Amino acid sequence: MGDKRVVHIVDDEETIRKAVGFTLRTAGFVVETYASGPEFLQNAGGAENGCVILDMHMPDMDGLEVQAALTQKNIDMPVVVLTGNGDVALAVQAMKAGAVDFLAKPIERAILLDAVARAFARIDRAESRAAEEAEARKLIDLLTPRERDVLERLAQGHPNKTIAYDLGISSRTVEVHRASLMSKLGVHTFSQTLRIAFAAGMGKAP
Repeated sequence: MGDKRVVHIVDDEETIRKAVGFTLRTAGFVVETYASGPEFLQNAGGAENGCVILDMHMPDMDGLEVQAALTQKNIDMPVVVLTGNGDVALAVQAMKAGAVDFLAKPIERAILLDAVARAFARIDRAESRAAEEAEARKLIDLLTPRERDVLERLAQGHPNKTIAYDLGISSRTVEVHRASLMSKLGVHTFSQTLRIAFAAGMGKAP
């Protein structure tokens, strides 16, 4: 890509479009905004290649439906998903569908800019997937077998109670393993944990 960094913001809330747009413009990005999924999809084919910031909860089409439509149209722009509630199952679905990150509103400036930077890094580094996979597997190797069991089930979208039942342990023990594995992976958010798990090939249906 050239120096022009275009971010497409798709959100039905005008206040979010304005706030996120302002943050990105002041950071040097070119911003295009859309009030709905259909509006964005109508323009996506001829739009400048870039990053898409996509709201998960919209009245006409939700974020997952917009992601699916982009795939059907063979439009390969990295997506950062926004949501008003940190739903684990939605996070898993969005990231399995290729989202770079999953951000809960209200969004911190540094976290937003980091996610957008990684989205553009995905565009810039076509061969980065193999390196990311190797690094992820190296990190997964730091985990105990039980921590890997917990992470595998988290990557499949299971809540703590289900994981506890499956493994024959308490929910509290699952929380302890989850905190420990996140510490070993060097991450602070659930989306960062999922990104490493998916890069290492975890979370696939049995």
